[in-house]
Amino acid sequence: MTDDLPTTVDVLIAGAGPTGLALGIDLARRGVRALLVERQDKLSRGARGTGLQPRTQEVYDDLGVLAAIQAAGGLYPKTARWENGRIAEISEMIERVDPTPAMPYSNALMVPQFRNQELLSARLQELGGRVLLGTELTAFTQDSDGVTARLRGADGVERSVRAAYLVAADGGRSTVRRALGIGMSGPSLPAGAAVLADVRVDGLDRDHWHRWNLEGGGFVALLPLAGTNHFQTFIVAGGATDTSPEAVRALLAAHTHLAAEQIREVLWSSLYRPKAGMADAFRAGRVFLAGDAAHIHSPAGGQGLNTSVQDAYNLGWKLGQVLRHGAPDTLLDSYETERRPIAARILDTSTRLHRSGSLRRGRDLHQLDIGYPDSPLTQELRTDLAEGVPAAGDRAPDAPCTTADGRPTRLFDAFRGPHFTLLTLGATDLDDTALPADPALLRVVRVGGPSPDLLDTDGHVRDAYGSGPAVLLIRPDGYLALAAPAEDATARVTAALGTYLGAGTAQAAR
Repeated sequence: MTDDLPTTVDVLIAGAGPTGLALGIDLARRGVRALLVERQDKLSRGARGTGLQPRTQEVYDDLGVLAAIQAAGGLYPKTARWENGRIAEISEMIERVDPTPAMPYSNALMVPQFRNQELLSARLQELGGRVLLGTELTAFTQDSDGVTARLRGADGVERSVRAAYLVAADGGRSTVRRALGIGMSGPSLPAGAAVLADVRVDGLDRDHWHRWNLEGGGFVALLPLAGTNHFQTFIVAGGATDTSPEAVRALLAAHTHLAAEQIREVLWSSLYRPKAGMADAFRAGRVFLAGDAAHIHSPAGGQGLNTSVQDAYNLGWKLGQVLRHGAPDTLLDSYETERRPIAARILDTSTRLHRSGSLRRGRDLHQLDIGYPDSPLTQELRTDLAEGVPAAGDRAPDAPCTTADGRPTRLFDAFRGPHFTLLTLGATDLDDTALPADPALLRVVRVGGPSPDLLDTDGHVRDAYGSGPAVLLIRPDGYLALAAPAEDATARVTAALGTYLGAGTAQAAR
């Protein structure tokens, strides 16, 4: 363990998978001092989860990592089913969806998990954060003011760190969850096992997701991994559980037309056993569970990693509001209130897909329809909404538009960052001087009206949000927090900000 280990931080994050890294990025850009510790001596190897759903791509856009992710990834190819050494059928397993002005990212992006984590880690370092590898959280206690954790480095030396909050992003076997005594329950999945491995293979094209159906219901799949010369293989074959390179090579040779010598290298392998469950609570005092520590999914439908990243995205802004902007600690209760029902719904979806054996994947898995209409943080004050107009609690859609001087931009550019966005549509009686002046807290963006910041040149804002006039408060995680008529806008917005920012900052004048 390094000698410069801080003795106090705002947030201690146990686990540097996609969940912990995404949370670390979100906190770092808010000026929150976070420390990530990872038991392994390097970031996880292996492609593991490869699919980033459109909603997660929107999260990555906001976190400033999407361009690098897109450069490293690609779309999933069509599936080629093999019989007797030849391709017998080609099909589209993952439905392609055309982007729209409101939905710029419309298809699952394939990025190996190890590359995903490398890019998230690089972004974290850009923002001044870091991960302590080879460092294990061995014990912790909490009191009314914070958490005291014991960390053991690779040298065996233990040191203490004091944090205001602890977030367990330490996986399905979470040490933190078990120490808290929080149970996990969920549906039973059919017993079985699969060998998962990353391999280098000769003799297969990289234009298809190759599949061999086996007698007895098993199968072998080889997916060319975007941005690499590797294939990910998933082998369900007669109870095979040996993950040694020799066994992986033998399984592929036995159940495909490939010869053993065509399996040039086994880079990584693991045994997968289907599990599903959800923690009985996502918060215990000053400790939070996120990602696999809070919910475990079948990989069917590619929902687990995406749900985990969005846990981090939901929790990050709330920790920032409490630690940096004076919001009450009770705001953090909304993390469990909002995310646990979502996790339950997605758990049901992935379990249903796992049991059905269906391979078809469509727009219903993109997670763009997830929202928080029943959250205590959500206020819809408009009446007689037109059909299709997003209501408070819904995802805030994108829309191309122009600045007042004619430069092309889009709403996602206005939303990007750790702040709330107050979007006014048309003429309102909003008084900016009654609102917080800190742009890290709140940015006012007027679309149309007498003094516009943005012009709805082609009507995309109107198509996405309705004709207005209205005031819309967009949360830092891209959901409509408040939607209200244009009348009495200042009073309505000021009252709402007391919930999200804390009463003191809500009253700070511009």
